[in-house]
Amino acid sequence: MRLTIHPPRAGILSGSSPPATVLGWNMQATRHQPFSLASTVFGVSRQSGRLSMRSRIHSQLLGIQNTPSFSAGKKFQLDDLIEAQQFDREILADIFEVAREMEKVEKNSPGSQVLKGYLMATLFYEPSTRTRLSFESAMKRLGGEVLTTENAREFSSAAKGETLEDTIRTVEGYSDIIVMRHFESGAAKRAASTAEVPVINAGDGPGQHPTQALLDVYTIDREIGKLDGIKVALVGDLANGRTVRSLAYLLAKYQDVKIYFVSPDVVKMKDDIKDYLTSKGVEWEESADLMEVASKCDVLYQTRIQRERFGERIDLYEEARGKYIVDHDVLNVMQNHAVVMHPLPRLDEITVDVDADPRAAYFRQAKNGLYIRMALLKLLLVGW
Repeated sequence: MRLTIHPPRAGILSGSSPPATVLGWNMQATRHQPFSLASTVFGVSRQSGRLSMRSRIHSQLLGIQNTPSFSAGKKFQLDDLIEAQQFDREILADIFEVAREMEKVEKNSPGSQVLKGYLMATLFYEPSTRTRLSFESAMKRLGGEVLTTENAREFSSAAKGETLEDTIRTVEGYSDIIVMRHFESGAAKRAASTAEVPVINAGDGPGQHPTQALLDVYTIDREIGKLDGIKVALVGDLANGRTVRSLAYLLAKYQDVKIYFVSPDVVKMKDDIKDYLTSKGVEWEESADLMEVASKCDVLYQTRIQRERFGERIDLYEEARGKYIVDHDVLNVMQNHAVVMHPLPRLDEITVDVDADPRAAYFRQAKNGLYIRMALLKLLLVGW
């Protein structure tokens, strides 16, 4: 059982602060203080509401008071980032505002020291380039440090049979926040229920990828200039693509959105997403005609067919692969303001010559991942 304190929200730049205490707990003394002997304070345990053991021992041994080098902001509404359903429009807008501030931080070398003294552990059981490196870059650009393991499935104690829960309990002892990618859907929830530090889901098998969805929606807003009243085509591997699942959940937060599903039969969008969209009043349509859909859409979101999700059924992979390719013919029917997005990596589903078109937004999209992840790390560790 977790004790979660949610002080009243106010504008990010308003300068207002929460009450000094809520229900007797000091609002500035949370579990999100840096993992450092010099700055350890009494913290609220997420699972029991008791003072964290580490904080009590350190404080008693050292007899020190917390003296952070910056003013802690109001607590972020979320303890962990596990799935896209956690967000509402207000939180999304506020996160995007912080991300825009992070664009300025990134451009003004040497950046910020707001996370100085904090340690982030990246625990990746599946391959990653953009997600892992952007999180690590985000942490360092805000003055924090990184503990990292690549291919944890093979080069960690998981290879010896250690449970995920034991790994999390160990790693949280070394860090202030854990960013985890795992091959099993639902693994992030298990990690969050075990850890007393924040856990960020960096992708859990075919489940979800909430930070990718955040940067996707942020990119759409930056590129198109609006989120209400847009038409989005989700193309490719919709059955196994965690990015499109999370993106569909977030798009449902906005008004008058229409989503087109364009995919081979063997990798169609699953019914749970369709049912969710219907329950939220979001119009959706399945189509086999990429050209027709591309001519109507503001955003064409292409994904690769994920060979690693097919197991031994290589025949099904070959059946799906190469059916929908974005090339100049597709660009020619798209509207001038529309954009092509892709979570990357790509194989051959977007031809290389598309890169030169200004509507190719996927590398700008990847860069936006840095700003979103800088914002999320700041909010989870320091607050608003």
